[in-house]
Amino acid sequence: MVERSGGDDQVPADAARWVARAVRLLANGDVPGAIAAAEAAERIDPRLARAPQVLGEALYRVGRTAAAADAFARAAALAPYDAGIVQNQAIALHQLGRLAGAIERYRRAATLDPLRAAVHHGLALALATGGDNPGAIRSYCEAIRLDPRQGASYVGLGLVLQKQGRFDEAREAFERALAITPDDVMALGNLIHLKQYACDWAGLAAMEQRLLTLLDRGGTLSPFVLLALPSTRAQQLAAARRASDLVAARTVPLPPATPLPLHGRRLRLGYLSADFHQHATACLMVELFEAHDADRFEVFAYSYGPDDGSAMRRRLMAAFEHFVDLGPLDHAAAAARIRADRIDILIDLKGHTTDSRLGILAYRPAPLQLTWLGYPGTSGAGFIDGVIADAFVLPPAHEADFSERVLRLPGCYQPNDSGRAIAALTPTRTDCGLPEQGFVFCCFNNSFKIRPEIFEIWLDLLVEIRGSVLWLLDGNPAASANLKAAADRRGIAADRLILAPRLPLAEHLARHRLADLFLDTLPYNAHTTASDALWAGVPVLTLVGESFAGRVAGSLLNALGLKELITDTRESYRRRALELARDPAALAAVRGRLNDARAKSPLFKGRAFAKTLERALHDLVTAKDAVS
Repeated sequence: MVERSGGDDQVPADAARWVARAVRLLANGDVPGAIAAAEAAERIDPRLARAPQVLGEALYRVGRTAAAADAFARAAALAPYDAGIVQNQAIALHQLGRLAGAIERYRRAATLDPLRAAVHHGLALALATGGDNPGAIRSYCEAIRLDPRQGASYVGLGLVLQKQGRFDEAREAFERALAITPDDVMALGNLIHLKQYACDWAGLAAMEQRLLTLLDRGGTLSPFVLLALPSTRAQQLAAARRASDLVAARTVPLPPATPLPLHGRRLRLGYLSADFHQHATACLMVELFEAHDADRFEVFAYSYGPDDGSAMRRRLMAAFEHFVDLGPLDHAAAAARIRADRIDILIDLKGHTTDSRLGILAYRPAPLQLTWLGYPGTSGAGFIDGVIADAFVLPPAHEADFSERVLRLPGCYQPNDSGRAIAALTPTRTDCGLPEQGFVFCCFNNSFKIRPEIFEIWLDLLVEIRGSVLWLLDGNPAASANLKAAADRRGIAADRLILAPRLPLAEHLARHRLADLFLDTLPYNAHTTASDALWAGVPVLTLVGESFAGRVAGSLLNALGLKELITDTRESYRRRALELARDPAALAAVRGRLNDARAKSPLFKGRAFAKTLERALHDLVTAKDAVS
């Protein structure tokens, strides 16, 4: 928080002494003492703005953010022209998730002191969180103009530019941040992710190793970035813990929830997400939501994402007994709403991904809090009790690298929707830019998952299999250009890399029928993308990794009984792809087994999955109830 300079000459001496004592105690690390002294000063003279200001700074330091925001509000009412106090109020409101109030306060502080770069930075961050990317860019640029040596503003600017697809400008922003602070983990991590997204692999290996070294020394960045890096499970846990600890440090949990006895009532189950609209998570889970047993479960959706007006949104709203929009509420109010509903189990579907609101869970609104599906790894959060997984994605030997207890489901942990539509009309090869003849290798994963060592194997396959092509998703122009350039350097004609434009899901699934074999990525597998391919009848060849994110496709294939498509070394992956491409009968047999398994396996039966999940959740609550 910022410090305010200056004094109050016309206040009672005893109040002023209490304030001075509070400031001294806070500087020496005695936060409880500082709080007591500032409260004493405020009681003696409620007109003294400095007292609630120092009180707010002390409360903020120990995570009592809501109380800090109230103290800063009192100080701002007494000193409405003090930009530092108003800025402190904005920071606290932002941490609480009260975006509208934070933005108004940041703007007020910027009016009072337009030369304060930190205010413009804070305003930009709040605007970006609220989705106002143009406004965020303007504010970041103003912060940089006022303080060109502030690397954090370049990082924030880069992130917003990246969201807008302005990759060259984003890259320049991250590089400027690193020029200021070469060991800036946030800048380096985001630059690496941007290069991965663009499939720009020049110098990438050295940058990745440097990032992992910095993280081992205690740096902090979004744990999601590590999933597509050659990171260890221990490194992923450490990064997740640091990120979750920052959330927890700003929060004072609610008093412990008192679980209601289960006898004679339904179990109250809540799902927390920003993705209750046309989104990959929703596409997987919607049938599960529809299939919950209303006689035994009272199910709540706690949504804080957009209403996109889609058919999926309408289907989701109809699926839940209660659909609660938490979007307008800050973290504390959202947690209070969940607590008021007396939820037994709250399942977070976001983890450390974009738009996550782990701050809600940090308040501990439910007696049991689980993480599932949206983030393929550990939350590292002390306020999340369990992770839903299976024995393949999270074997017992990996448990030490997870902060949560493991709730293992039989088969695969991932639900699927048996009603997922595939367009009846299959496009022609010509429609899709594919040659009339030749083997079609495909991978529709996001470009950041494609690593150079895997892509090199794919190019080897094109060399070995005459007339074959590689069909990839045209995710962004930079990645497409870089992939074609890499192929060209191997002497492979550009027309053997076919780029598929994005289509509505039903049409996208239909064009899968033209593919022969889906090639998976590592260390971040295909997840929903693998389900898409398998649902459409395309065999998926995967390479299993050591972390959760690299084991999901293997879990899907294991559940379908297609273990011959699971490999564990790059050489076996390459060899198996060649075998299938050279032996049409073997490939046809695999495809036939896939089609049989797709019809019979519980993997693609959301209603059967619901019963399995409900048994596991009911047993979990019953066991906890017996212990308590």
